[in-house]
Amino acid sequence: MEPVEVHVGDVVRLRKPHPCGGYEWEVERIGADIRLRCLTCGARAMMPRRKFERSLKTFVQKATGGENGRT
Repeated sequence: MEPVEVHVGDVVRLRKPHPCGGYEWEVERIGADIRLRCLTCGARAMMPRRKFERSLKTFVQKATGGENGRT
């Protein structure tokens, strides 16, 4: 299975909601682990790439511009 192409600045929707009720997250860091920021409450979370790929439902907004997807 090929890894999902994800960039810093992408906004993603996950399958399960955050305890605050938000489904949408912004990608802040990419590597073996992915760091996300909840767009509803601002909380940050890290998860292994494999778990992230299983939890990913859809891309809400793709990052634009700059090198490595940074604006």
